[in-house]
Amino acid sequence: MNILILGAGGREHTLAWKLKQSPKLDQLYVAPGNAGTASIAENLSIGVNDFEAIKKAVISNNINMVVVGPEDPLVNGIHDFFLNDSEIQHIPVIGPQKAAATLEGSKDFAKEFMIRHNIPTAAYQSFTSDTLEKGFAFLETLKPPYVLKADGLAAGKGVVILNDIAEAKKELQSMLVDAKFGNASATVVIEEFLSGIELSVFVLTDGKNYKVLPTAKDYKRIGEGDTGLNTGGMGAISPVPFANKAFMDKIHERVVKPTVEGLKKDNLPYKGFIFIGLIKVGEEPKVIEYNVRLGDPETEVVLPRIQNDLVAVFEAVANQTLDQIDLRIDDRTATTVMTVAGGYPEAYDKGKEITGYDTISDSLVFHAGTTLKDGKVVTNGGRVMAITSFGENFKEALAISYRNLDKLHFDGMYYRKDLGFDLK
Repeated sequence: MNILILGAGGREHTLAWKLKQSPKLDQLYVAPGNAGTASIAENLSIGVNDFEAIKKAVISNNINMVVVGPEDPLVNGIHDFFLNDSEIQHIPVIGPQKAAATLEGSKDFAKEFMIRHNIPTAAYQSFTSDTLEKGFAFLETLKPPYVLKADGLAAGKGVVILNDIAEAKKELQSMLVDAKFGNASATVVIEEFLSGIELSVFVLTDGKNYKVLPTAKDYKRIGEGDTGLNTGGMGAISPVPFANKAFMDKIHERVVKPTVEGLKKDNLPYKGFIFIGLIKVGEEPKVIEYNVRLGDPETEVVLPRIQNDLVAVFEAVANQTLDQIDLRIDDRTATTVMTVAGGYPEAYDKGKEITGYDTISDSLVFHAGTTLKDGKVVTNGGRVMAITSFGENFKEALAISYRNLDKLHFDGMYYRKDLGFDLK
């Protein structure tokens, strides 16, 4: 098979690395890809939302399957674009159709879906600029901290948590009236703050059957001890030590099953990954959000633990025969540590030469924001490279990643040295 992956980050390099192991694979393409994917696949300089250019590349390269990495093309309807074009409608797309992708495209839509299907989540209300005063009044009924979420896609930066009521009101006005996040904050969801520890559960579904993939926990804040600004993710650990069988059974019965059944009941065709962001409140799981693709950097710890041929798994998704696949999972713990550019998640420089990555052993190196310039690998994004290692427990795995990080260098390189600080 010839396969095209859409995307340019660490998630896409990990997908490429995993698919490359399959004897069923012939040619692998990534659009637009990065320096890491360039070493194992052919990069195509096509944007993930340039559907016409993607169609041309699919036809000219005789592509047999498209795997969608990021959320944007899914929310914009890439799967529907294929289904509605007679020349390419026979080519399977791994990723949900547009209507189902609204689970990530609109937080209000996702909350309504959860309420409709009795999936546990935080109490909430949604507001627009016309109902700003009602939003202020609702904030006054809540206890701090106050959680405000831009309804639409805001590149992972649309969630604000504030302790002061006056600041929360000012932020609500900024989002709704001043369009702080553009169209993404034309509607704002305000919800109760849930106190607990977070984890991610990944589900792969073919629209009828589903498989629960390994759990993971990522670390979003830039600073150690989970302080500072939110990022796209500073590292991840899989499995999550506190997600024991009893807790996972609750997640399965109360969240996973009703989510997959809810998609069927609501006639939302879904072939792809469901990322369920959860929080453990006491001993109870509650859903924070849905994403309609694999998370990043969770992909860098989840996929290396899956021992199956991923091409065969994706074929089963396309053919709705996922029930015939027996998932095999590595029992060891995987951890990944993300290196980022100095200044990230605010302003940062690009084009810094990266050295030492080719001397790393006992770990997997996944490129995120990298590109090739004059034959050298240089930085090309805020999150630059992820170092994934295995161990009998997360401390052992992290120790290997940190040891290898000493070999890696680029100007301004930063990473968190305290991953797993909140786990036992």
